[in-house]
Amino acid sequence: MLQLIKRLLFVIATSFFIFSCSSNNDFGKTQTEINTNWSFKSTDEEVWLPANVPGCVHTDLIENKKIKDPFYRLNEHDVQWVDKKDWEYKTTFTVDEKTCSRDVTELVFEGLDTYADVYLNDSLILSSDNMFRSWKINCKKQLRNGENSLKILFHSPIKVGLALHDSLGYKLPVSDNDLSQIGGVGDKQVSIFLRKAGYHFGWDWGPRLVTSGIWKPIYLNSWNLASIEDVFVSQDEVTVQKATLTAKVEIEATSSFEGNLFYAINDGEYASTVVSLQTGLNTIQIPLSINTPNLWWPNGMGDQTLYTISFRLNKELNVIDNRKTLIGLRNIKVVQTPDSAGKSFYFEVNGVATFMKGANYIPQDVFLDRVTPMDYERVIQSAVDANMNMLRVWGGGIYEKDVFYDLCDQKGILVWQDFMFACAMFPGDEAFLENVKQEAVENVRRLRNHPSIALWCGNNEILSAWNNWGWKNRETETQGQEVADRINKTYEDIFHKVLPEAVKENDPSKFYWASSPQSDTGVPENLTSGDMHYWGVWWGKEPFTNYEKTIPRFMSEFGFQSFPNINTVRKYAIEDDWDINSEVMKSHQRSSIGNNTIKEYMLRHYQEPKNFPMFLYVNHVLQAEGIRIGIEAQRRNKPYCMGSLYWQINDCWPVASWSSSDYYGNWKALHYAVRKAFKPIIISTEKKDNQVEVYIVSDTLKDIEGTLSIELLGFGGEIINTYNQFVTAKANQSEKIHSIDLNEFIKNAPKKEVLLHYTFVSKHGKLFYETSHYLLAPKALELPSPTIKKVLSTVEKKYSITLQTDLLAKNVYLNSAIEGHFSDNYFDLLPGKPVTIYFTPKDETPNAITFEETLKVVSLVDTY
Repeated sequence: MLQLIKRLLFVIATSFFIFSCSSNNDFGKTQTEINTNWSFKSTDEEVWLPANVPGCVHTDLIENKKIKDPFYRLNEHDVQWVDKKDWEYKTTFTVDEKTCSRDVTELVFEGLDTYADVYLNDSLILSSDNMFRSWKINCKKQLRNGENSLKILFHSPIKVGLALHDSLGYKLPVSDNDLSQIGGVGDKQVSIFLRKAGYHFGWDWGPRLVTSGIWKPIYLNSWNLASIEDVFVSQDEVTVQKATLTAKVEIEATSSFEGNLFYAINDGEYASTVVSLQTGLNTIQIPLSINTPNLWWPNGMGDQTLYTISFRLNKELNVIDNRKTLIGLRNIKVVQTPDSAGKSFYFEVNGVATFMKGANYIPQDVFLDRVTPMDYERVIQSAVDANMNMLRVWGGGIYEKDVFYDLCDQKGILVWQDFMFACAMFPGDEAFLENVKQEAVENVRRLRNHPSIALWCGNNEILSAWNNWGWKNRETETQGQEVADRINKTYEDIFHKVLPEAVKENDPSKFYWASSPQSDTGVPENLTSGDMHYWGVWWGKEPFTNYEKTIPRFMSEFGFQSFPNINTVRKYAIEDDWDINSEVMKSHQRSSIGNNTIKEYMLRHYQEPKNFPMFLYVNHVLQAEGIRIGIEAQRRNKPYCMGSLYWQINDCWPVASWSSSDYYGNWKALHYAVRKAFKPIIISTEKKDNQVEVYIVSDTLKDIEGTLSIELLGFGGEIINTYNQFVTAKANQSEKIHSIDLNEFIKNAPKKEVLLHYTFVSKHGKLFYETSHYLLAPKALELPSPTIKKVLSTVEKKYSITLQTDLLAKNVYLNSAIEGHFSDNYFDLLPGKPVTIYFTPKDETPNAITFEETLKVVSLVDTY
């Protein structure tokens, strides 16, 4: 939160600086957001309705009570007509004579979704065709002193897409994630023809709600003489002794003149250089250096120091324009070195080989205008709290808003950034490729100063789809070799020419990876090089133990599904819908094998739950256990494997999905399990026949000495056997430190009535890790019926809940009708080891009696 406040203060200070400069009668840039007096209607209607800008048609229709909440029950299916219509938005705004008389007056459209004709005072000034681009239009000729009218006509993306689809002349392969059948357009999957967020057309975790609208702000800018258009700070060499930088400042001038460009680092004194500017775009390069810099580190490795680089352009004593940018100083590279198995694939940060712990990230809502800065704060903080250091921005969503990357900078979350292409082949005409080029250049330039950007990736799973999913063979057989070659050539043009050239020319220090997943040679994934998406568990219905056998160099996707918790289900379903085979539950499950696969895996490991709420709870425990096995296996195999990014951290609507936190931000069991599995030091075990191999895995940058303790406990808490060993958790390593012979260690104790309990305590007495390991599947355990006692108290605006039990309480689950967050959940409670949990209400602290009355505490034995 402190970093967010600092960022806001930086923005306020920058805005104040601009405003102060703008007070000069002749110079200084002014900026006005055009966000009031908007109204909208469909083109076939007469009545205009109030609209919110930024926003979208769907949220405006909801606000005006013209459609019902599309997330509730089956309402999504009733609003598919919205994307077949054309929509108009209009407003008026007033401009004074001073603004009209300036050298440049321009309208900046930061995001139009997607096909839009823009009219200023009835003159067409722009036709947009890309949701991912901004548009800057010099409107001095059309602008009037006084009242001005602005109208935007949004063409139906479906009608545009159908026209492009039907005119292509051949068929492009697309995954089943484009839910064209729900949209009423049969098998015509049009998403690939539009530079628009793919997930709007549906995905196997998302609804089909194809939006239109003004999804980012519109500004009116005006300035005289010159404008600082862009600043790129190239980090030429960064060491602990010195950072050598080059600032590349782009200045647009309306006429030639000589001025002074002042620059400063943080609050230091301004230096200056004389600049001779010519009419048009000028690029000024300024060398900068910082002695003994504070480096920027990923979460868990050090501080996230950010430097402010300030620029001010003067002509004599007049301030013409100014600009500030934040940077973090760090070296980051992807290391691919041949070894005995193949070739490595890992991120080296400031010279340190770094295991990437994290998740895949999707847009937080189908309706992007509803995502607030606090929503971004919540999801990035949840990544930090779960000991993550990387998020992958997946290629079927959007290039995220600036606030996302600002927060990643501040909190130490590296970003694997996909370009917006996923699970489809694309048209390759000249206009499409040029549109993609402009999109790529703009977004690379927008994001390149962020220290959080670690890698640019061309696409999600397209290389695998073409080669491994049968697309290449199918298209060759059905459409002929010539068409198949044309489709493949487009792939080469986009992902091996257009995109890497955009990165090379605009962000040359960053690594470009053409497709995720792929091997080092550019062919589909394998276990010996590159990155992997492993879906044998889930899609292949392989056992969770296969995570321990399928170890790649970098796991960039793997996952298992769960429903959201019962509180979230209540928000989109009535009690009559509480069945995995009900129409509502099937509609809020977009995986083709979804609900039955959850149940199939559940019955492999657990007894069948007695009712639907218990089914949800066990489903959470199941998901958490499966992904824990995967994460630990990948971390145990460090440095062969150097990344574990599960699918996925968040949702875009309330749904059964692979997420670890649901649409409302509620942590599932998985997120609690991930937090533990991603701790800097863990004890991890692998059972092989009657042996249990015990590993200690450390991501810390120094050795930690301590004692490993292993106890064989009965479910009543009795200690049956113990083992202690003084060990060293070696810096940034994984090491097998002990093997347990079960025949010898458990002696005659029944496996169904015991557990192995592990702790690692430093020689200074700090508990670094604690965990339990069971010798049989949960359904085979003879779980007792514990008596769990709870003591509640109020601590400031939180509740303290202390729990203790007389017998083992496995997977203790706390839930309350009051919305909020439990500091821990779904944990094993052992006899004689009380646990204190804190509950933070979402809103102001409610009455303590109400909270106590609604607090429910159950364990796994209660589900039968």
